[in-house]
Amino acid sequence: MTEIVLLSNKRIVEFLVRESGEPLQDLRTLEVIRLDRRLADQTGAFAHVRVSVADRLVVAQTQLPRALHLLVVEGYRPPALQARYFAESLARHRAAHPDWDEERARIETSRYVAPLEVAPHTTGGAVDLTLCDDDGVEIPMGTSVNATPPESDEACYTAYPDISLEAMENRRILCTAMTSAGFVNYPTEWWHWSYGDRYWAFITGARYAKYGTTDMP
Repeated sequence: MTEIVLLSNKRIVEFLVRESGEPLQDLRTLEVIRLDRRLADQTGAFAHVRVSVADRLVVAQTQLPRALHLLVVEGYRPPALQARYFAESLARHRAAHPDWDEERARIETSRYVAPLEVAPHTTGGAVDLTLCDDDGVEIPMGTSVNATPPESDEACYTAYPDISLEAMENRRILCTAMTSAGFVNYPTEWWHWSYGDRYWAFITGARYAKYGTTDMP
């Protein structure tokens, strides 16, 4: 089995970042990209990504079959919200497994929620998305977006083999489109893709990451 390198791994945490200063772009200004509003916030942060990420999403859309569309659920996530998500998830793991030490609890938490210091969404370089048809109806992907490893019995892992043939083919279509546009996947979440962040740099062998944590203008 291929090793899964988690975001909490020391190799990711210590990866060099040379901030490009590239601004965030609002995906709501791009007609070709569809957005889901389940995680919409008052500031519209969820709809923002770095400019190069937006460009690559457009490229990925062109790689899909005619009747399919990318459906973006969340892009940029403010650092305070990321910190809260991680703390809440960590607390749930501690409560469910009181025998775990702090390191084990943090590692298991990072299978689904990234520690703030390496969180891809806070850089504007990451996006959670799925596929939908012409009518905006999501197609089968094996689990819902944001299904956790415990609740899905790890079916949320991108390469999980025990899903329907239809869902497996749909994941293949998504993976082909996103990788062809330069994104990398976080292998515990089929819906999570990033470009320019530390995880992208580690997976692609880049000398440094292009994006560090940023704030909404």
